[in-house]
Amino acid sequence: MSTHLKPLRALVLAALLAFPVARADALTLADKTALQIAMQKHVDQLTIGDSYLYFDAKQGKVRKLRPATAHPMIMQMGEHFVLCFDFLDSAGKKVEVDYYMARKGRGFVVFHSAVASRNALMALVKSGKVRPAN
Repeated sequence: MSTHLKPLRALVLAALLAFPVARADALTLADKTALQIAMQKHVDQLTIGDSYLYFDAKQGKVRKLRPATAHPMIMQMGEHFVLCFDFLDSAGKKVEVDYYMARKGRGFVVFHSAVASRNALMALVKSGKVRPAN
């Protein structure tokens, strides 16, 4: 080992010993930040002007929403994650969107968006399949 790496190795070892061992499924601050960034990028990609577009299959039309607030809470479903974002419809009514996300390399991607389907997420939470990430 080169001489200039020895102090770094000692520092890393000291840090590992000083802090309690994290659970294997614990998210790091970097993971949490990457999840929030990936969700925001996804929202930005689907936003044209000030409108977030999605297809409402029940009504058979494209709806426009305005982004309002990203929720800070991150939920975990096995190795996948759920993050939420509030939007406003044309009448100013809140519309909740849940983003189901997966790890991809060092980052994350949205693999499913559930618009105004909070009951489905609540059922997963109630069944214990989804829980707050730590």
